Amino acid sequence: MKTVIQFLPLSVMLCFLLLPACAEFKEAGRSIGNTTKNVTTDIGHGSRDTAQAIGRGTKRVFKSATEEPAQPNQ
Repeated sequence: MKTVIQFLPLSVMLCFLLLPACAEFKEAGRSIGNTTKNVTTDIGHGSRDTAQAIGRGTKRVFKSATEEPAQPNQ
């Protein structure tokens, strides 16, 4: 029983010392998570825009290749 009483103040002090450290880890994790989300969103938007541009270009080339050539005046 005596050892439990000796460890109680030590464990309480340890909790008070580690609580701010946990808050720092939580804030760092939130910051890293938000940054990661923003970067992946930007990459996704860039990929989407590139795919749309390629699609428009392909459509334009295909349309010009399948059009009937102009007949010269006879």
